[in-house]
Amino acid sequence: MKGGDWVSLAVVVVLFLASIVLALAEMAFARMSRVRAMALAEDGTRAASRLVAMLEHPERTINSLLLLILIGQMTSAYLLGIVLDHVTGGFGAVLGLVVQLVLFFVVAEVIPKTYAIQHNDRAALQCAGFLWAVTNFPPLRWTTRALIGLANVILPGRGLKDGPFVTEEDLRQMADVAAEEAAIELEERELIHSIFEFGDTVVREVMTPRPDMVLVAAAESVGEALRSAVAAGRSRVPVFGDGSDDIVGVVTVKDLVARVNDGHATDPVGTSMREPEFVPERKRVAELLREMQQRKFHLAVVLDEHGDTAGLVTMEDVIEEIVGEIADESDVAVPEIERLADGRLRVPGRTPIDEVSELVGVAFPDDDWDTVAGLVFTLLGHMPTAGEGVTSHGHTFTVERVEGQRIMSVLVATETGVEL
Repeated sequence: MKGGDWVSLAVVVVLFLASIVLALAEMAFARMSRVRAMALAEDGTRAASRLVAMLEHPERTINSLLLLILIGQMTSAYLLGIVLDHVTGGFGAVLGLVVQLVLFFVVAEVIPKTYAIQHNDRAALQCAGFLWAVTNFPPLRWTTRALIGLANVILPGRGLKDGPFVTEEDLRQMADVAAEEAAIELEERELIHSIFEFGDTVVREVMTPRPDMVLVAAAESVGEALRSAVAAGRSRVPVFGDGSDDIVGVVTVKDLVARVNDGHATDPVGTSMREPEFVPERKRVAELLREMQQRKFHLAVVLDEHGDTAGLVTMEDVIEEIVGEIADESDVAVPEIERLADGRLRVPGRTPIDEVSELVGVAFPDDDWDTVAGLVFTLLGHMPTAGEGVTSHGHTFTVERVEGQRIMSVLVATETGVEL
């Protein structure tokens, strides 16, 4: 070996050691989430704070690391091939490739990256200073940005301009995996899923429909209104003028009790009511919750596209979309989905169609309706009588019970009679 070969071999060793550090840093940073870094930063460590800052734009750090890794591996492979070619002749290049694969794969890739996966927090904090230097080293930063800019010119569409994103489905799957591995409780998983569904839910899906609304007339006395509200178990009741589409106010039981105690039990309710809040039925419940918090109201009257009263929605209705049903002493138990002995399902008419879809594994249409009763009513095209049925997506919906103009319960079965 010549003197230059020894120098080349020394450079290869240095690059080999550097590749170990780069592999460890790359995996530690890639596995670290910004949320986890923020939790570590609460202890006040400078390393964790740097991780949080770098994870705001992780592509900058990752691109710099990948460029260094590529340069190191290509350079070491080239130099090692030259040295071995001088020593062994024509087999030097082949021998260099084998040595490079074995040593770099096992020692400089598998071992550091496995350590980074098993001890992610420790590895990320240990490498934070190095990562910070690599990310903010001007020549390296300029070079990676120039290469990414070239890629954006070459690649079709928007290229790499949009960068990486974490989708809602990714987060849902993360919650599922965490629950399976007992990292979080099943109840916490359900809460995470509920929060995502909450963002897509509209007021129409959670409101109390117009037929179920408890109303008092503006001409009624305070005492009569109080008795009606208490009998219905309501703390707030809308007040109507000429009809249920003419909602003129809202009264609270607290105000009614105060009026009665002050000797005004015979006064009309109109003297005790507050201004009503109106919301469209297509309004997202997440937006409504923010408005309720900011403007401090707990009940809103829901209007349809024609401006008629469609129902009412309370803060409790909205919060229940996240945490589930909240029952108190005055709530009347609502029948749930029941599986019959013959394999059919007995479903209350007000059951959301999404629940039935999830239960039977079929995506029933829900574009123009939200409940099973709405699906049946729309498909039939008229108000059904008990015993009438309709088929949708291989399932038969048979009306079991009707009260007035409302479908109270429906039996669901497959067309072939197979148990659901």
